[in-house]
Amino acid sequence: MVFTNVYNPRSGVERKDEFMDTIVKKGATLGANCTIVCGATIGEYAFVGAGAVINKTIKAYALMVGVPAKQIGWMSEFGERLDLPLVGNGSTLCTHTGTKYTLENSVLTKSK
Repeated sequence: MVFTNVYNPRSGVERKDEFMDTIVKKGATLGANCTIVCGATIGEYAFVGAGAVINKTIKAYALMVGVPAKQIGWMSEFGERLDLPLVGNGSTLCTHTGTKYTLENSVLTKSK
């Protein structure tokens, strides 16, 4: 996979003063040959599919695929797709661990 360091690179133009931070939070999975454009934050346990291009901040537990990447679902910490809508509210259990996940106002959290 690839991380970029300048948003608008140009051959022959030095832009080291324009380097941007990229943050990958705990548990995130970055698929083979994906590209992460600088300035983005990849949320905890987010899942980026192979070949995807990430050009914006990604929510925790989001499942992202495509060019540019779009969210198509939610993933558990175990790495299994969760049966939840993209937006709205709801809750479900991970079939492998029994962990409860709650979607509230389109933000997914692991319930205690």
